[in-house]
Amino acid sequence: MTDTAVTDTAVLRPRAPEQEREPAPPRAGGVLAGLLRTARPRQWIKNVLVAAAPAAAGELFSVHAAGRLALVFVLFTACAAAVYLVNDARDAEADRAHPVKRHRPVAAGQVPVPLAYAVGGVLGVLAPVAAAWLCPPPVAALLTAYLVMQLAYCVSLKHVLVVDLAVVTTGFLMRAMIGGLALGIPLSRWFLITTGFGALFMVAAKRYSEAVQMAGKEGATRALLTEYTTGYLRFVWQLAAGVAVLGYCLWSMEEGGVPHTSVLPWRQLSMIAFVLAVLRYAVFADRGTAGEPEDVVLRDRALALIGVVWLAMYGLAVANW
Repeated sequence: MTDTAVTDTAVLRPRAPEQEREPAPPRAGGVLAGLLRTARPRQWIKNVLVAAAPAAAGELFSVHAAGRLALVFVLFTACAAAVYLVNDARDAEADRAHPVKRHRPVAAGQVPVPLAYAVGGVLGVLAPVAAAWLCPPPVAALLTAYLVMQLAYCVSLKHVLVVDLAVVTTGFLMRAMIGGLALGIPLSRWFLITTGFGALFMVAAKRYSEAVQMAGKEGATRALLTEYTTGYLRFVWQLAAGVAVLGYCLWSMEEGGVPHTSVLPWRQLSMIAFVLAVLRYAVFADRGTAGEPEDVVLRDRALALIGVVWLAMYGLAVANW
């Protein structure tokens, strides 16, 4: 499912029938520790995307912007946690039959199903209400739309071909949009195109990697994955990568009629680092090892270095040095 489905990459053989619904032994820690694990802290790094639009506009470092973005980060994280909790509560029975998912706190019995539903429901209500009180109206509207979309995904949309890819991608795009909405920053059409297709590139590459790893083996991490062909998923991530690169190049070349006064045209030069990053990531996608985007970025030194160079170039462009 949107965020939740993106976290499961292992492809494993089915368990013996007599073990299928045997709960996994609960891990050490109480209910609170289980709730925290269910909220997927490792995935919270995705919510740093809320700073994307303010960073691109050069409005990231004021006290007002930092405070507002910190609030938006917390609210979006609460919404994502609500979805994870509801998802795991809903899939508890099915997860107990899975060799890996059976260790999730809800499936293992560490967190009772009613409690997961209750905490997820509370977070899902409080986050949009707090946003309506503390943030501009578009922020609360976007958070509400995110929750509705994600919950619909948990219930049914994850079983619809192509729509599942669109929903996961839209979740990333919403993260990138919400920071701009919170600070009243106009969102460039090229920013939206680049972010949206960049997200689709990574989502489709992840699905492709799962399909490659599953080839010739029994069982799948998600039922819908068996209905995609590797050829189709390869086409999707290649198409998305091409559109993302084109969108970024057009965005970088657009000066808005104001010539740069910096030492070098950093914004245009950043295209080189961006294209190299996409090409480097595509290596892992092509190998079928792009299952976890955060792992690919953090474990590959060359890709991490390219990312740092891109950040430096774009930072210099924003600062007009």
